[in-house]
Amino acid sequence: MKTNAPKHNAGYPTARKIRRACSNELYRTVKRMKLWISKEKMDQAEAVYFKKVILNLKWIVENESNRKVQSDWWDDNVSAEIAELWEVNRAELCAAFRDAYGG
Repeated sequence: MKTNAPKHNAGYPTARKIRRACSNELYRTVKRMKLWISKEKMDQAEAVYFKKVILNLKWIVENESNRKVQSDWWDDNVSAEIAELWEVNRAELCAAFRDAYGG
């Protein structure tokens, strides 16, 4: 008997998709800043970003079609830790992320 139940939770992306999206967004941000960031620091930033997304997943999914609001969330909740980790200006990092993300 075949059921029509969804394979995943209603509309929530898998952890793999989230991790890949975080990685891609940070890669695009670094490209726009024209910087070189070591693999170790990229991995650490991805871990920070991934953790924050997972902890706020419900809100992020609810606002998935509003990139401006998501970029504001990133500025407020993620950018400070990554700017400190990468030793870059936070305002420049936020601007590069917003440009890369489309918010």
